Amino acid sequence: MKKTILILFLFILQVVNANSTSKTILFLGDSLTEGLGVTKEQAYPHLVETMIKAKLDKKIKVINGGVSGSTTSDALARLQWYLKQKPDIVFIALGTNDGLRGLNLKQTQENLEEIITHAKNSNAKVLLSGMLLPPNYGLDYTQAFQKIYEKIKEKHSLAYLPFLLQDVAGVKELNQADGIHPNAKGHQQIAQTVFNFLKDEI
Repeated sequence: MKKTILILFLFILQVVNANSTSKTILFLGDSLTEGLGVTKEQAYPHLVETMIKAKLDKKIKVINGGVSGSTTSDALARLQWYLKQKPDIVFIALGTNDGLRGLNLKQTQENLEEIITHAKNSNAKVLLSGMLLPPNYGLDYTQAFQKIYEKIKEKHSLAYLPFLLQDVAGVKELNQADGIHPNAKGHQQIAQTVFNFLKDEI
């Protein structure tokens, strides 16, 4: 009887400790992640943090590593500073600015893979979000851009969100006047998409 009670106690203690352990998520991205045109509290990383705490009852710390105008090269250069904070999860949402600037896609892929390697070497779980380009960049280029993420996902066996702006891109009422950056309502939709993706990965 005492042995059974002890085992039950240890099991409950383990569950409590699992729920009380705080995890850190780094969202590494560009202006979409930073929340250009909205407040930090309205940007999707902060909203995801709030949703995780409220819906999953888990302790979580979110680092918004989004920088407006960031390319994959820029993000690679600043990654080491973020990794000093020892994130448990690194969510990568990069590459749009590379594509919009017509940068060499091979270099973009190499930068993303190096980011993934550094993050994995720090013992972080890496999650990848795919990005898409507007059709006016030409079919060949936009398709080649999209395939970068699919190749990386397969090569590194990553959990993969096909498109960060799912149900937001092209929806006028969810975007700012530039038609590119989500407004506060758009970030709410992104947060829901990212939360649904993340909840089984935490």
